[in-house]
Amino acid sequence: MTHLALAEELLLLAYDDETGRSNTSRIALDLGLTAAVLVELALRGRLAVVDGGVAVRDPEPTGDRVADGVLARVAADATLPAASWVQRLRHGLREAVLDALVERGVVGVRDESALDVIVLRRYPAADPGPEAETRARLAAALTGGTAPEERTAALAALVAAVRMEPALGLSGAQLDAAHQRLEEIASGAGFAGETLLEQSTVRPSVAYVLAELARAIDAALGTRPSSSR
Repeated sequence: MTHLALAEELLLLAYDDETGRSNTSRIALDLGLTAAVLVELALRGRLAVVDGGVAVRDPEPTGDRVADGVLARVAADATLPAASWVQRLRHGLREAVLDALVERGVVGVRDESALDVIVLRRYPAADPGPEAETRARLAAALTGGTAPEERTAALAALVAAVRMEPALGLSGAQLDAAHQRLEEIASGAGFAGETLLEQSTVRPSVAYVLAELARAIDAALGTRPSSSR
């Protein structure tokens, strides 16, 4: 099975396999992808929270081109709040993640013309296996009674923050139930966006990034209705 980074998993969930188009708010997905890379680096021990900002803990490359590019940028700059990095890094990151998936044969590329002038690039599924595995893990986490492993919990937290429950094939009352369960998973792992850093004893850096992601998405899309929070 092809190993996927968190940002790749999030992106595959957001894109329709047939049309190759994203079904998620563009700005929310772009912010979420950036946060996913930062979370990935934190889980791998490369980033940490220092004096209220994100700093490099270990500059050793991970072997993932996208993540290592972000790691190098953080290392080359001053210690900045996660909110700053989420905004700074989002431009062009989606394309970098898509390019990585194309190179590995997970998604394909198809160009479509609009108004006989504009060319739109689509990314339909080429190998459905990796996304199917991601969806299976999330489905098991949503319906299971035990806490999922760390990476699945982090993905659950990202899906909830980016408001991507519809991408899981849910609608109506199921959306609220899924959101609540995703947040329960995130909270149980110490990843919940509202978790205070001093309460998140396992991964405070992840909790910090997710909290800033949630704030950025609320600012961009408006606060989520209380029934969905």
